[in-house]
Amino acid sequence: MNYIKLIYLSVFCGIISILSFFNIVYSYYLNLYLNLNTYIYTFLASIILTLIFYISKNNNEKKITIYEKILTILIGYFLLPLIIAIPFYFSIYNLTFINSYFESISGFTSTGFTIFDNINHIDQSLIIWRSASQWVGGLYFLFSIILLIDIFDHSFKKSLTNFISFNKAEILKQSLKIFFLYSLITLGIFFVLNIFEIRMFNSLNLAMTLISSGGFLPSNNLSNILINNSQIVITSLLMLTSFFSIFLTYNLIFTKNHNLNFFNEDIHLLFYLLSLLLIFFIFFNFNNNFSELFLSLASSVSNIGFSLNNNSTNLSFIFLMLVLIGGSFFSTSSGIRFLKIYSLFKYSINEILSYSRPKNIYINKHLFSKEFFQLNEIYKYFLTVIIFILSLLFLTFLLTLSGIEFENSFKLSILTLMNTVNSSMYGLENFSFYDLNIFTKYYLIFFMIIGRLELLTLLIICKKFLFKN
Repeated sequence: MNYIKLIYLSVFCGIISILSFFNIVYSYYLNLYLNLNTYIYTFLASIILTLIFYISKNNNEKKITIYEKILTILIGYFLLPLIIAIPFYFSIYNLTFINSYFESISGFTSTGFTIFDNINHIDQSLIIWRSASQWVGGLYFLFSIILLIDIFDHSFKKSLTNFISFNKAEILKQSLKIFFLYSLITLGIFFVLNIFEIRMFNSLNLAMTLISSGGFLPSNNLSNILINNSQIVITSLLMLTSFFSIFLTYNLIFTKNHNLNFFNEDIHLLFYLLSLLLIFFIFFNFNNNFSELFLSLASSVSNIGFSLNNNSTNLSFIFLMLVLIGGSFFSTSSGIRFLKIYSLFKYSINEILSYSRPKNIYINKHLFSKEFFQLNEIYKYFLTVIIFILSLLFLTFLLTLSGIEFENSFKLSILTLMNTVNSSMYGLENFSFYDLNIFTKYYLIFFMIIGRLELLTLLIICKKFLFKN
């Protein structure tokens, strides 16, 4: 097996072992012995796999193919949640394997679907483990972008680096940068939440959730955690850390030559967000509860999905559309991505105008960039949208066959593919995943992973195995 494939899995098994060790220490410190053995099992399993993958690595200098990279990412999405599922399966809550795996996949993909009906009755150490599964899953997603950088578009690469392709040294450099930024931002969120007098335990869990755009809460309802407007507003602002690029702060501080290419997507996202805030404040601020509306807006654009209990469901369709659009490419949010939709829209308008006014010249480039987007990039964006629509229709069909009414199936399919938790603003707060049959849970597991992978990778895999040339 190839070096990169094994070392990639070895690193994340090692991270899981560190998180399980943290849970062991936490359980001892607070005398939480009910699930202590489960973290010991997880620690041993993850350490053993870390050593096996590392020792078995191949130092062959042969360049890894894009197919091997995609398969590496895909294997990780199935294998690593198996380790994360150990504390759920061996806990005192008598969870079946499928329920344990469903919970761990939901956390690792930062989706937030849960089989637990009452979070308040769960052991504190297991609540932290749920949040940690999101944190490591968000980091895994960011690392996967670096590993698959070759398949992405030139305009997206320019927001990260001037390199056309990455060698091993550049992959290591960018991965370390992501790890430190991701960890520092998590700590920053934790400290800010504490400053605003949110309980330390809740702050820790929320910090790991917000940075990863996850959906697990340390309580049954967000309203039990956020008790005043200042806490609501600051949490809404912190949600945007998973909306903008993780490199935004780094580029602002450390980039000497502030080339607009590094900020192109984030500038577009800022104008997009400000436009949404203005529209929501003027047209949808019915009850003068803009702080709660802002939380729902920030939660949707960042693909987190949190809302307060008193949130109106009249805007559920709008919030679902915002979930579909998503945030920055180099963030932990899902979605089709705003810059892709904007590029498709601008290209389509220019094509229509070129036929109606053939003597005019229409430029296909972003507002804050000197570079033109290429026709092959537009084809990629279009294929991404087509694959998403086909996946959405197929999953909706499967869920409808499982006995879920069509409206809920359609909403749940969008949230699954966009890795966004079900909540009151989508009209699915009372949906029970525990009661779903085993095949429906496997459908959702598969499509949660599909939603976390770049949809273009599906086409590449299909091309590899279905076509010889």
